[in-house]
Amino acid sequence: MPYKTNKELPDSVKSHLPAGAQTIFRKAFNSADEQYKDEVRAFKVAWAAVKKEYAKRDGEWRRKK
Repeated sequence: MPYKTNKELPDSVKSHLPAGAQTIFRKAFNSADEQYKDEVRAFKVAWAAVKKEYAKRDGEWRRKK
C-alpha cells in the first residue's frame, strides 16, 4: 500500500523519524512496494534508505554529516 503523504506513515515511523527521514522512508517504501509487491521487503528497503542518510544518536535520528 503506497503512502501519499508522511501523515499516512505508520506511527512507528512518524514517532521516531524527523520529517526529512520520513520523506526518504515514504519514497523508498513506495518504490520498493511497487517493485517487489512485498510489504515486508518494502519496509526493509525503506529503513535501509533512511540509514544511508540518518543515524540514531543519543536516542534520536539525526542526519549524518
